Amino acid sequence: MLALRLTRAARPAVHLRRLLVAAASAGTSFLLLSSLGYALAHPGTPDAAVRLAWCAVPLAATVHLALAVARTDPGTRPRPGLSALGLGPARLMAVSVLTTVLSCALGSLLALLVFLRLRGDLAGAPLGGAAARFLATDQSLPLPAALTLLAPVPALAAAAVALALRPRDPRPPAGARRALGRFGAYGRSAPRETFGAYGRFGARQRVPAAARQGAAPHPAGGAATAAATDPEADGSGPDGTGVNGTEVNGTEIADAGETGAPGSRPAPAAAPAGLPWGVAAAAAGLAVQAYAGRPAVPTLTHLPAGAVAVLAGWLLTAAGLVLAAPGLTHLCGRLLQSARPGALRLLAGRVLMAEAPRIGRPLGVACAAAAATYAMTALYQGPAASPGPLRALGALVVTGCTVATLLTAAVEARQCRAETTAALLRLGAPAGMLRTAAALRAAALLVLFGPLTLAIALLAAPASGH
Repeated sequence: MLALRLTRAARPAVHLRRLLVAAASAGTSFLLLSSLGYALAHPGTPDAAVRLAWCAVPLAATVHLALAVARTDPGTRPRPGLSALGLGPARLMAVSVLTTVLSCALGSLLALLVFLRLRGDLAGAPLGGAAARFLATDQSLPLPAALTLLAPVPALAAAAVALALRPRDPRPPAGARRALGRFGAYGRSAPRETFGAYGRFGARQRVPAAARQGAAPHPAGGAATAAATDPEADGSGPDGTGVNGTEVNGTEIADAGETGAPGSRPAPAAAPAGLPWGVAAAAAGLAVQAYAGRPAVPTLTHLPAGAVAVLAGWLLTAAGLVLAAPGLTHLCGRLLQSARPGALRLLAGRVLMAEAPRIGRPLGVACAAAAATYAMTALYQGPAASPGPLRALGALVVTGCTVATLLTAAVEARQCRAETTAALLRLGAPAGMLRTAAALRAAALLVLFGPLTLAIALLAAPASGH
């Protein structure tokens, strides 16, 4: 009941994203039912199993879209005070799972109705011609088999959402061991000091001026004065910091090795670690495709040996793009800040570096889908057989899910930086500068990923069809 109320009270944009999930689920479910119809019309042939295996690609794209939509659902986001009402993180995760199941089940039911209508089981005459090959109009449709094929889409989507949105314990792991500091104090010991560090100017005054002014007065004035004048009176080290990063005058001070010089700004987010592995996987995939040579034009059910090698190379290339895309996005943000950047380029670059893990993987999936679309277009042009309706439907489902997932990831990134945007606006930053920074980020990503996608498509197309 709560999931239905949240669904009804959602905004139109949220309803649109859920309808996209339902449409993708309907397309994938129709492909699964078509494989069942082909198996009924052609019993004893291994082609039906191959057709069913090809449905794994649109199924993965649909699950990916459902997960991205569940992440951006504002109705199931934890808020202060909801835990007292019984709506903790686990309950909100269950609501997200139930909403995803409802959207996918709606699409699967719609696909079943359309499939039965085309077969003529509901009303009207069945379709003939080429459609009779996968509709099996001359045989009855086994309902248990149809329901079994319709179950994977909601089940896998619900499992992915539950795994991604599961509650996490913010506390540190219990197995972490604590070291003994000076004089038996718990925590890390202070880093070793170089010669003359104690007498260096400002070494004993690590507390910022704003923190000293805003700190509450100590209950005992003499003790506070002694603690302020003698760094070791309260267990802190010679440089004014605690042995384990303890508090001085109510302000938590970290070790000198962690914060660097006094007043230093926090370092930007670290680069994702998958860039070298992604480049290696993409290069290996292109090498496999080039080694396979030019195979014959494959079909859904008949794959020559060369086509199987090309397919394996495409899987490696796609995996490499997905792994390398977050690192490339981080690199793009770093390049935007190079060569004496102004406020605009600095803002755009820092946002790209912070959002690289969130929008990088959808960008990699989009690049892989675009390159594969170009290769398939080059494969089926000329005298080759044109793709049938099921292939066109599968390509439409995969491409639509990829684009929708990328746009949904952009919406999620915008929601995550909403507080930062509001803070900039309160500080007097013009709204036009924020829009210009967003356009600059989009242009930088297009400049980087556009030629990369085109280059991979041109390198892979000769092995696939030229």
